[in-house]
Amino acid sequence: MPKYACRVDANQSLVVGQCRAVPGWSVAVLSSQGEGIPDILLGALGRNYLFELKDPKQVASKRVLTGPQVKFHGGWMGQVNKVETFEEILAIVMGDE
Repeated sequence: MPKYACRVDANQSLVVGQCRAVPGWSVAVLSSQGEGIPDILLGALGRNYLFELKDPKQVASKRVLTGPQVKFHGGWMGQVNKVETFEEILAIVMGDE
């Protein structure tokens, strides 16, 4: 078993549902991919966004990026954000308009 097993944060289904409820947004869940790949791919307003979800109800030490996530984020040449809530996602997407 890999050191960092694929784990789905408790808030993922809520956040994904909130994103899917926005007209014109689409979501692909990537959390089972492992290797530091972010949890969701969001399509909105003609752009793509990668988001690593962390559960705000977890202790702070559980909300940090794992080693593979740090490596992915550091090497990715496009947008990727660590977020905890739908509101954070909304602010990022709307800030890009």
